[in-house]
Amino acid sequence: MTPTVVTYLIYLAVSVALTVWVGRTLHKNGRVFLVDVFKDDALADSVNHLLLVGFYLINFGYVTMALRLERQVFDARTSIEALSTKVGWVLLVLGAMHFFNLYVFSRLRRRARLESAPPPVEPDAFVLTRDPALVRA
Repeated sequence: MTPTVVTYLIYLAVSVALTVWVGRTLHKNGRVFLVDVFKDDALADSVNHLLLVGFYLINFGYVTMALRLERQVFDARTSIEALSTKVGWVLLVLGAMHFFNLYVFSRLRRRARLESAPPPVEPDAFVLTRDPALVRA
């Protein structure tokens, strides 16, 4: 096997392992959050599973599209440099997707909490002021 093929195989193994690890972690720990948002276990589990599938599709698609190396690999040094660049991009994409999901879910959670909040209480009194600029004639 050529050094380029070995580099490709290592890149794929590391990228797939990282993607699966992050996906499982998000799936396991995100369930509690989704149950809080949707107030229904079955719906939360369905959304959680669909999110995991979408997460895998996007990340595996990115990993395969970014497979091509921009430089020739002749030795261990250039292989490590190429791997660090490729795996670094995969990690950045995984992190960006994670923060995007957190943003979307925080918006969903905020909206769900506002919809279930009690209506505001009307004031039952007011405060008089002695400042002439604030008093209407």
